Amino acid sequence: MSSEGAAPISSSLPPAPPGHPPKVTNRGRSAVPISTLNSQSSDVPEFEPFGAPGPRGFPPMSEYLDIWEVDMMRKPDESNKQEHHTMLFNSDHLLVRRGQEFKIKIVFNRPYVPATDLFAVEFVIGSSPQYSKGTHIPVFTTKDRQSSWGGRVTDTVDNAVTVGITPAANCIVGKYQMYIAVKTPFGIRRTRRDKSRELYILFNPWVSDDAVFLDDEAERQECVMTEIGIIYHGTIDDISERNWNYGQFNYGVLDACLYILDRADMPITSRGDPIRVTRKASAMLNSRDDDGVLVGNWSGDYTYGVAPTSWTGSTEILLTYASSQTPVCYAQCWVYAAVFNTFLRCLGIPSRVATNYFSAHDNDGNLKMDIILDEGGRIDRSRTRDSIWNYHCWNECYMSRPDLPTGFGGWQVVDSTPQETSDGMYRCGPASVQAIKHGQICFPFDAPFVFAEINSDVVFYTRDKDGTLVPVKVNRTHIGRAVFTKSPGAMTRRDITDQYKFPEGSKEERTVLEKAEEFGCPREKADLPAGDVDLVLPILELSVGDSFELSLEFVNRSGQRRTVDAYISGSVVYYTGVTSSEFLFKNPTVTIAPNNSVKESVAVESKKYMKSLVEQANLHFIATGKVQETGQIVSAMRVVTLHNPKLNVTVSAGGKVNEEMTVAVEFTNPFTFSLEGVYIRMEGPGIMLPMSKYYSLIPGNSSLNWTEFFVPQRAGSRTVIASLDCAALRQVNGTASVTIEP
Repeated sequence: MSSEGAAPISSSLPPAPPGHPPKVTNRGRSAVPISTLNSQSSDVPEFEPFGAPGPRGFPPMSEYLDIWEVDMMRKPDESNKQEHHTMLFNSDHLLVRRGQEFKIKIVFNRPYVPATDLFAVEFVIGSSPQYSKGTHIPVFTTKDRQSSWGGRVTDTVDNAVTVGITPAANCIVGKYQMYIAVKTPFGIRRTRRDKSRELYILFNPWVSDDAVFLDDEAERQECVMTEIGIIYHGTIDDISERNWNYGQFNYGVLDACLYILDRADMPITSRGDPIRVTRKASAMLNSRDDDGVLVGNWSGDYTYGVAPTSWTGSTEILLTYASSQTPVCYAQCWVYAAVFNTFLRCLGIPSRVATNYFSAHDNDGNLKMDIILDEGGRIDRSRTRDSIWNYHCWNECYMSRPDLPTGFGGWQVVDSTPQETSDGMYRCGPASVQAIKHGQICFPFDAPFVFAEINSDVVFYTRDKDGTLVPVKVNRTHIGRAVFTKSPGAMTRRDITDQYKFPEGSKEERTVLEKAEEFGCPREKADLPAGDVDLVLPILELSVGDSFELSLEFVNRSGQRRTVDAYISGSVVYYTGVTSSEFLFKNPTVTIAPNNSVKESVAVESKKYMKSLVEQANLHFIATGKVQETGQIVSAMRVVTLHNPKLNVTVSAGGKVNEEMTVAVEFTNPFTFSLEGVYIRMEGPGIMLPMSKYYSLIPGNSSLNWTEFFVPQRAGSRTVIASLDCAALRQVNGTASVTIEP
C-alpha cells in the first residue's frame, strides 16, 4: 500500500516544554507533600489554642510561665560538644550525636514549679513535620510522660532550668529546629523560630544502640575524627602515597553534605538509616544519572575543570557543589573515594578509603579477565576488552546490617566511582566485606561486582582462524593482589587483604569460589598442564624522563632445549589499564639450553615514551611467547609507575593559634622543556583553607617559590598538603608538618 500523498498523522498530545522535563510531584497522590528537603522547614505556630477565643479574645498570659532565654550550650569548650565529639566542627550551632544526652538551659520569667508548670522541648525537621513520622518530636521532662526521645530536668537554679535530652538512637540525622512549648489553660505558647536554636544531630559510633556503633576507640578516632588521610596508588611493586585533607569539620561542609541528600530527593524519614544514606550517597557523589557532586573524566583533557590529580582535599569540591548547585569537574576513583569519605565521616559514619591493587573491571559478569592472543602468541588488542585497573579506590563504612543474616554487619564496601549500574543507577554498595570473603554474594548490594574485582582470574586465550577461543594459560593470583588502607593513629600502611579473601590456593579459597559459582559467578575451570618454561619481568623503579634497559629472563626447567617465539610490548597506559599508545615492540626468538636461563635485554629511550606519556605516568610491559617444541604459551606483565619530582613545602617555626605564620612552596622544573599552565594548590585542616596560584610558564631547569601567610585556628600537630599540576606533568605533591601551640 502506497503512502504517497498521505496526510501527516497529527498528535493530540501538547508539545513538550523546552529544556528538562517537568519534575513530578506527589500532588494528588498524598495528602501532604513528601518531605525531601532538610533545608526547608515549616514554622510552628507561636500559639496553638485549645478552642475558640471568647468575644474579647484570650486573656493576658503574663501570669503563666514564659521563656526569657534559651542557652544551647553550644560552645566548643562546653560539655555538649566535648562529650559528643563535635568540638572540632567550625560551626556556631549545636552539633550532637543521637542516642546520647545533651543539655540546654532555659531561663523562665519566674522559678519553675514542676507540680503545676508544664513545658516541652520540641524538635522539628523537614517541611511537613508529623509526630507519627518522627519529624516532629516533643520531649517531656516528667517520667510519667515520655516520647521516643528521653527528657529530664538535671538542674534548677532560680529561674534557670537545665534540661537533659536524649535523641533516639535511630532518629533522623540532619538539621532540626528547636522550640520551647508551655502549656496554659487556653493553649500552647511557643518560642519564635530562631536560627540560633537550630541544631544538627549526627550518627553516633560511640553508642551501642546506634547502627553505626564501632566498639574500638582507635578505629573511631581514625575513621570519624581524623581529617588527614593517605590514599594509596601506584602499583603493587611500587606503592605510592597521596595525602588528602578530608576537612569534614570545615565551615560549610556539613551543610553541603546535607544538601547532597536534599538534591537526591531523599525522604527525610529515611535519613536515620545508614544503609539507605550510604546507598543514596554512592549514586549522588557522581554526576552520571542525577547531577551529583563530581564529573568523572579519564581522558586527560581537563580544559573545563580541575585535573583530578590537582585536588588536595574535599572542602573546595563540596562547597563549590553546594554553592553552584552544579557538578564539579573533574574526578577519578581516588577523588570519588576521598570526597565520599568526607561525607561519611562528617555525618558520623565510620569510614576509610581502601585501595585494591590490580582491580578487575569485568565486562561480562564472570570471574574471568580475558586476554586474546593470535595464533603466534601476540596479544590481539582489538579483541581484548576487559581492563585491569592498576589500582582502584573505594570506601568501607561500618554499620550493622539488620537486613542480612547475623554476622554480615561491620565493614561494608561502598563505591561512588561510576563503573556499572546498580538498580538502574551508577552506584555500588553497601556490600558486606564478610559476605564477599565467604562467597555469599547473593546478599545486597552489589556483592558480585566487588567479589569479581578482587577474585577474577586472568585467562589467556588463543584465537584460531575459525574464531574459536581456546584457554592456554590461567593466572589465578594476579587480580586483587593486596588491599591497603591507612593504619589507625599512624601515617603508615595497613594490609587488610585477609578481610576480603582467604590465602591464594588455600582450601578455604576454593570453597569460597565454589560458593560464588552457585550464585552465578562462573570462572575458568580449564586444568591446563604446567609448562616447563617461565618468563620473568624485573621490578623497575624509574623517574619521569629516565632512559632504561628492560631485561627479560627466560627460564627452562626441562632437560631439553626450548625455543620461544616471543613478543615484547611496551605501552603508555592510564591507571585503569586502558592503553593510550604503544611505544615498544620487539619479537625476538630465544633459544634456552636445558635447565638454564637466558636474559633478553631491550633498551628504552625516554623520547620513545615521553611524547605520549599520560597522567600518572604508567608504562605497561607485557611479554608473551609460544614454545616451539611444546606449544606452551608463556606470559608476564609488569606495570611501572614513573616517579615525579616533589614539591618542597616549608612552614615557619614557632606557630601559635591566631598568630600569623608563613608557608613556602618551592619547585624546580627538572626538564629541558618549559611547563605551561601550571596550577599549585595547598591547604591544611585547622590551619589553612584551600589556596591556589597559577603560573603561565615555568622554563626548563628553573625554579619557583610561592610564599603565603595564614593564621592557624587549632592547636596540635598539623599538616599542609600541596600539589602542582599541568598538562605535561601530573601528580606532583608535597607535605609539611608543623606543631601549633595553644
